[in-house]
Amino acid sequence: MTIEQARQRIEELSKAIHHHNYQYYILDNPDISDYDFDMLLNELIALEKEFPSLIQPDSPTQKVGGGVTKQFVQVKHSRPMLSLSNTYSEGELEEFFTRVKNLLGHDNVDYVCELKYDGVAISIKYADGILTQALTRGDGVQGDDVTANIKTIKSVPLRLHGNYPPELEVRGEVIMPHDSFLKLNQEREDIGETPFANPRNAASGSLKLQQSSLVAKRGLDCILYFVYDDYHSFFSHYDSIKSIGEYGFKIEPYFKICHDKQDVFNFINYWDKERKNLPFDIDGIVIKVNNLSYQQQLGFTAKNPRWAIAYKFQAERACTTLLSIDYQVGRTGVVTPVANMEPVLLAGTVVKRATMHNADFIRDMDIRTGDKVYIEKGGEIIPKIVAVDTEHRSADSQPLQFISRCPHCGTLLVRNEGEAAYYCPNNRYCPPQIKGKLIHFIGRKAMNIEDLGEEKIELLFDNGLVRNIADFYRLDYDKLIGLTKIYTQNDQTRTIAFREKTVENILSAIDKSKQQTFEKVLFAIGIRYVGETSAKKIAKHFGNIDNLKQASLEQLMEVEDVGEKVAQSVIQYLADDHNWQIIQDLRAFGVQMSCRQTQEILSEKLQGLTFVVSGSFDTPDRRKEIEEMIELHGGKKVDSVSKKVNYIIAGANMGPSKLSKARDLGIPIITEQDFLKML
Repeated sequence: MTIEQARQRIEELSKAIHHHNYQYYILDNPDISDYDFDMLLNELIALEKEFPSLIQPDSPTQKVGGGVTKQFVQVKHSRPMLSLSNTYSEGELEEFFTRVKNLLGHDNVDYVCELKYDGVAISIKYADGILTQALTRGDGVQGDDVTANIKTIKSVPLRLHGNYPPELEVRGEVIMPHDSFLKLNQEREDIGETPFANPRNAASGSLKLQQSSLVAKRGLDCILYFVYDDYHSFFSHYDSIKSIGEYGFKIEPYFKICHDKQDVFNFINYWDKERKNLPFDIDGIVIKVNNLSYQQQLGFTAKNPRWAIAYKFQAERACTTLLSIDYQVGRTGVVTPVANMEPVLLAGTVVKRATMHNADFIRDMDIRTGDKVYIEKGGEIIPKIVAVDTEHRSADSQPLQFISRCPHCGTLLVRNEGEAAYYCPNNRYCPPQIKGKLIHFIGRKAMNIEDLGEEKIELLFDNGLVRNIADFYRLDYDKLIGLTKIYTQNDQTRTIAFREKTVENILSAIDKSKQQTFEKVLFAIGIRYVGETSAKKIAKHFGNIDNLKQASLEQLMEVEDVGEKVAQSVIQYLADDHNWQIIQDLRAFGVQMSCRQTQEILSEKLQGLTFVVSGSFDTPDRRKEIEEMIELHGGKKVDSVSKKVNYIIAGANMGPSKLSKARDLGIPIITEQDFLKML
């Protein structure tokens, strides 16, 4: 067979196998026997083996797997993968409906209800209809690149069909159905391995396997429930999901439009009972505003979309015995009691510790050592005590007394008026507080010193090399080389050793951190109550650390979302001579203490004009460049078409709904070249 003949046959086989995969895994309507399908696939595998230069990235053989991934690369999401706000209460769900009504100014709102799959969130990108990248949620900002493993999932198309856009990003959930889970655990038990606790853990573990051929055997499934409509092709969320189903995706099959809140509650009540009959796990219902323009109007908080909420079903409950209490001290000095309990199986995992929040929680629950307590998993993740069996309490039981002194440094604990927590005020010398600040400083959302971690921080602290965050920049090769520590946990020993390459990586990462922006630095230094979002807004408002130090309480409270408590905390922190000296040291080492200058307005040629940019352009970055040019020349860029828009700059494949609305409103539609002439 010549190479040209092989190319032609490979194309025929690939097209046929893609068709049969779609019929079997998406439509559940196979039109060929398993044997005949295997014969086609085997022929394709043999041809690709003989002619490896003809293998295409969307070849059906990619679903068989075979590649080995030694390390999963962290990749930044093009848009953050935000989590949904959760509720277990119908009352809080009522409050969600009321917020939507108040923000929109009316209650003429349809909702889409979907099952909340208990699996692993995934984002998948396509270019020209070919799967190019798949990322896990990670921390929401960046996730693991698991493209090779996602390609092995039969319900994930490698090539789209139909009228798909040039670029597409879809999001959904990778799950392990019950049949696959039971089969996998039986296989693990047969070879003497520990079975997985639940399908979610099995799905997560499978996606992190380094050999994709093993992932292909795990029987994973993927259901899509969200699409980014960059081309503004859809009016509603419901329509967008239906449309991607036509591209070849397996979409949420049970979702439904609900015209009022009673429809929503009926949907929830039905699936609360019926979920036991599903072939996979769900842990609640997701409610989304259907109209996409309403979604845009409602917007987002720092962590969640305002147009969606997850109603979680009541968690499984277990009863066990409280044995003792530990007291943990965090980086801000807050003391948190943690219950040590007799191990008990709960929602598929063995639980032996649970948070007890604070002294008020212990008092209000009247929890005592030796009590029988009921525990649940908050959000199916974090164990918590929800009730106490007082009827079977021992006669000599005594109420618990919250500790009065820090368990680590012995300092007398204090409690601020209006706060529930006790805290240790010895913030300069209390070991867990110091280590907590150091760990916070190097974190990904802060200074992102990747080559350090909690255990290495412990090693540096134990050797007296770091006592505050500025000490990182005093480290050098001679101080680090040769440091070692042996860790023992659960009868397992492990050694941390600072060898030459490790030391070089650490010092390089520390030096690189000097380029982190001022907003990151402000978050990293660990001012109490100053989170990632508030640090960003404060940094932008004041521009540099010196302006911030001179700011009054009133000036700080002028910053969006900064209240009195945050403002007072900032003032107190910067007024402390010890803290200010650390900041001066950081500045001397080259850490950024001011915002970098942004590009100035180039002209006012577009002053008073509002633009919408729609469709695709020559390169993926070109659309963003056009939007930046609008603002640099005094114009305003918006996303939705309205009578306030002066021009629409149209690329290829402009969304039909935008096109229709623009024509109805008589808005001029111009090309990129027309726009450039305006400048």
